[in-house]
Amino acid sequence: MRSVHSILRLGVDVGGTNTDAVLLDLSEGSRRGQVLASAKHLTTADVTLGIQNAIESVLTQIQSKSNIQALCIGTTHFVNALVERDPRRLDRVAVIRLCGPFTHGTPPFVGFPQELRDLLEGPHFLLSGGLQIDGSEIASVVVAQVESACDEINRQGIQAVVVSSVFAPIDFEIQQEETVAAIVRKRIPGMDVVCSKDVAAIGLLERENASILNAALLRYAKKTVIGFEKAAQALELKCSVFITSNDGTLLSCAQAARLPIRTFSSGPTNSMRGAAFLAALESGISKQSALVVDIGGTTTDIGMLLPSGFPRQAAAHHEFCGVLLNFSMPHVTSIGLGGGSIVREDPVTNKVTVGPHSVGHQITSESLVFGGSTLTATDVVVAAGRASNIGDESLVSGIGQSIIEGAQSAIKKMLQNYLDAMKTSSQDIPVYLVGGGSILAPDVLAGISRVHRFPHFDVANAVGAAIAQISGIIDSFEDTSTRTIIQVRADVEARAIARAIASGADPHRVAIVESEVIPIAYTSGRCRFYVKAAGDWSGVASPNRPEVDDPLCVEASTGETASRPQMVASAAVSAVVAPVMRTASDILEYEPRIKGREWLLSEVDLEWIADGCYVLGCGGGGSPLHTFLELRELVRSGETVRVIDFSSVTSDALVGWGGGMGSPEVSSERLLGNEYQEASMELWSLIGITKPEALCGLEIGGANGMINMILGSTKYADIPCLDGDFMGRAYPTWHQTTANVYDVSGTGAKMLPSVISSGDGNIMIMTKARRDIDVDASLRAACVEMGTHVGQASCPLKADYVDNAMIKNTVSLSWRIGRAIALARKQSSLSRIGSILVDAVGGSSSARVLFMGKITDVRRRLYKGHTIGEVIITALTVDDDVDTDDPDCPMERFTGTLTIPFKNENLYAEHTVDDAITTMVATVPDLIAVLDAQNGSALGTPQYKYGLRVLVLGITAAPQWTGSERGIALGGPSAFGFTHIPYKPLGKYTQPRSVIEEYACNS
Repeated sequence: MRSVHSILRLGVDVGGTNTDAVLLDLSEGSRRGQVLASAKHLTTADVTLGIQNAIESVLTQIQSKSNIQALCIGTTHFVNALVERDPRRLDRVAVIRLCGPFTHGTPPFVGFPQELRDLLEGPHFLLSGGLQIDGSEIASVVVAQVESACDEINRQGIQAVVVSSVFAPIDFEIQQEETVAAIVRKRIPGMDVVCSKDVAAIGLLERENASILNAALLRYAKKTVIGFEKAAQALELKCSVFITSNDGTLLSCAQAARLPIRTFSSGPTNSMRGAAFLAALESGISKQSALVVDIGGTTTDIGMLLPSGFPRQAAAHHEFCGVLLNFSMPHVTSIGLGGGSIVREDPVTNKVTVGPHSVGHQITSESLVFGGSTLTATDVVVAAGRASNIGDESLVSGIGQSIIEGAQSAIKKMLQNYLDAMKTSSQDIPVYLVGGGSILAPDVLAGISRVHRFPHFDVANAVGAAIAQISGIIDSFEDTSTRTIIQVRADVEARAIARAIASGADPHRVAIVESEVIPIAYTSGRCRFYVKAAGDWSGVASPNRPEVDDPLCVEASTGETASRPQMVASAAVSAVVAPVMRTASDILEYEPRIKGREWLLSEVDLEWIADGCYVLGCGGGGSPLHTFLELRELVRSGETVRVIDFSSVTSDALVGWGGGMGSPEVSSERLLGNEYQEASMELWSLIGITKPEALCGLEIGGANGMINMILGSTKYADIPCLDGDFMGRAYPTWHQTTANVYDVSGTGAKMLPSVISSGDGNIMIMTKARRDIDVDASLRAACVEMGTHVGQASCPLKADYVDNAMIKNTVSLSWRIGRAIALARKQSSLSRIGSILVDAVGGSSSARVLFMGKITDVRRRLYKGHTIGEVIITALTVDDDVDTDDPDCPMERFTGTLTIPFKNENLYAEHTVDDAITTMVATVPDLIAVLDAQNGSALGTPQYKYGLRVLVLGITAAPQWTGSERGIALGGPSAFGFTHIPYKPLGKYTQPRSVIEEYACNS
């Protein structure tokens, strides 16, 4: 009989094939960590029944349940409801956004796939409220507005409301979201309300999206957690019941009912946490970074385990069900490799491939070793003599040695490549193998210090659930003007620890597991701090079990919606139906709409232009995503966006130009309002015109490549945009434009007067400058005081001046680049994306692939508002490549390393061979773009990270930059302090072909 002081935990994890359960001894002493019992059961259609079966199997192996402290469940219930788009388990959601005059062009649900939007979209309200980045109010909450919204929500029969506010995560004092939530609950008793700050962090649209998905699940979540508690009661368990979250910590049933979205991807997290725990039990293994490889029957999940024992989190933004989100998720790569992966040998080349197709859960009937007829990875391992206890060895004795060796080589190569991509440095680190299919992995892997297999590896996911901890997270902007960053960081860490303890963590066993300081571009005296504390559960029953325990708020039997309120017409119903680009043929057959000499942009055009603009941003310019979404919404609602060739304007016409200026941190929260429109109209009024005849982009690179299209749409000024811009790329400062190159006065005369608008009432005009560089410096300083993001309009230029200064057909160029990327994806020809893009931008005389490899080092810092650093890319070896052999188009091989310094944008590319011979292969003003080689997407400098496979594309700059000493002085290496580097053209410039010219005859 065990001591009454024993601490036992039941851990359960629901997988796609099996539901695993373990009973773990967490008592202090030599027995800590011992697995007392374990079980595997098939995951059932009724997931709760599968959980109950697995727990029952464990309980039959022990004598007493009295020492079981907690039941911790990792579940796929809520993920499945969304993946399956099940209307019985999902509710429509209303959204109250507190934003003042901002974000109106990108309303709630704007980025949702249409079928999910149709299912979930309720009414939305853009109301007074929101904060600036310094914590001050954009506007105060107006109670009457909120009450009016509540009445409409109630009228439509909506049962879940999201309240989202600009910069809500830093709103500790005013608490606008909490204020509005209280008004909603009072006005509509019983309403489910979700505050966005409780769900995710900085990034308004992504946080709001996550909150919407969370709200849609609330009613089903309540029923589910009640079901878990009833299952525990039926098994006569008197312990607390927890649900595991996607960051490796525990949620009480009440918390899980309020925040079901936090359970997404808890399975991979549980595997990694379980692997860390099992590793800690082994002598000689201290806390360290390690890669966890969880090999199942169909897929392999690979994640990075930090020394804290928690998984590395995914990038700030990631997609789920086609919706962009930013809540905490483990960084996991999944590949089509498992025990059931089908092995094939090409009869011509004799090349052996493994997966991605699999027999899956039918392995026990389909695999050769079990008497089936399909050759699988498991058969190969058994035939190689590495798994003698599986099936009948005699049934695989006829497999040829070449197939065995070829399959094992393919498996090893696949694992090595993906493991290396997940690493954060070139240093060798260990691998922890878990999952039933881990027998596939070899004992030695390149770049891996040691491959570990621990006892109970097959139920590591359930172990991870059993040992999950309680966390406290702080993600906020803090004032660092009067205290050092170290002092402020210590204060934020103390708050995170206090939050964890308040949530139930043991005060004596809580520690900081993540702590990060993130500078804010263009801002001094403030930093973003992200801190996470975690500790073992104290054993004290969780407080606050409100509405979850009231079965009257859900349907008693199923928790499914008995009847859905009648659907209200979505605001997103398209006036113009967009063509669907499902195949490569669809892309090849698509023709843009040209009416007369005007290009009327469609959703497809906008998407391709956005992808191309990010490539032309050369690492900077900011993502065009939010600008694209606003434009797509305009087109869907029937508005028109026009692009024209320069030949369509008269010689005496005026051309307006400008864009956005400020910090990316602001534009990710305080999405565009009318600041650029206001600045432009104020300027036009100042100089005495109604509006210019055309608009031209300040820069084609990044978000500013499309912002004039919003101003020029029929919703606002109804002005056509010229097919061109004044950079041909992105540059970090306003005076680095070709409009300024052709102004030999050096005083910025062609930029002035210039107007900036904050979008909420502040407008400033600059009329004269001593030097052109003073224009950007002065206005940027004012920009910080005006919310750190403004719209800036520069003085309209006469068409005859624009004729020389503008780089022509760059909108067409961005369209062609985006189209080429889309085509490569549909044709599964990403291995040739380099040559495809070279052809798209003008051919090998004007562009070329400068390098292909993987990022092996990144260094960056913030200096005077700009991100400065360098990225080092190392060439891939033959063994590094995966499925890139194309006999019709052999890939170019590279050697050595490529170093690219950047100041927001990439500045030059220097090739080094054998650590001795260096060659400058490209410099500004030529374009140097870094693309993700695995999907063709452009990478901004903040996205550079170790292990990414990348392609570096070089494009020759336009003669507006290279044709004069002034152009080279403003845009060449010396403009960035590299006075020792001369500019040498990459090739011969080729003017992009006009889309209007190409397709006008067909329209």
